[in-house]
Amino acid sequence: MTLIVRTLSDQLVELVRDRILSGQVAPDLPVRQDALANELGVSKIPLREAFARLEQDGLLISHANRGFFVRTLSRGEAEEVYALRLRLEPEATVVAAHRATDAERAAVVDIHDRLYQVTTEGGEGIGAYNRAFHMALIAPGQQPVTTTLLERLQVLSDRYVRKHLEPLGRSARALQEHQDILDAWLARDDAAILVTAKTHIQNILDDLRQQLDLDGL
Repeated sequence: MTLIVRTLSDQLVELVRDRILSGQVAPDLPVRQDALANELGVSKIPLREAFARLEQDGLLISHANRGFFVRTLSRGEAEEVYALRLRLEPEATVVAAHRATDAERAAVVDIHDRLYQVTTEGGEGIGAYNRAFHMALIAPGQQPVTTTLLERLQVLSDRYVRKHLEPLGRSARALQEHQDILDAWLARDDAAILVTAKTHIQNILDDLRQQLDLDGL
């Protein structure tokens, strides 16, 4: 049996991270620690620990005497994050496809179907399911360092994915690209996995360049 112990700080990291990634916390306003601590019924000590970890993850930034703020989107960060994903993710996805168990293959299909449903219905949780889908394609590779790096990159990508999906029509293309990656992954077709994964990541980056330029970021 595997026992997973989640500390209060771990739970707060997840909760605040989800609020940041969903856009509930605006980048131009300080994250009010007192108000959040009162809302959640916790002391400020574990909350500060959670904020420090989120700053290390690149989601928050601290300013002396002003507190913590959500980091703003930037062209430079998007370029760096997606360049790293292009270098690491396609190859990691190939390795995972060959090492995945039947249970892990079934789990990927289930997550893909949930992502498809949430996206087509316009419901909540698109970002979370998108991260879960991409990580489910990678995790079976049994490459812990690579998986940890890509997990962090997926978190940083999340807010940019929402920006990328703002124009109409891009959701449908993303869904088709996900289906193409899944088909190649299930077939353990190395060449197709590399092409579909690289195409998907590059298309998002190309869209983001246009979108962020329009927004002056």
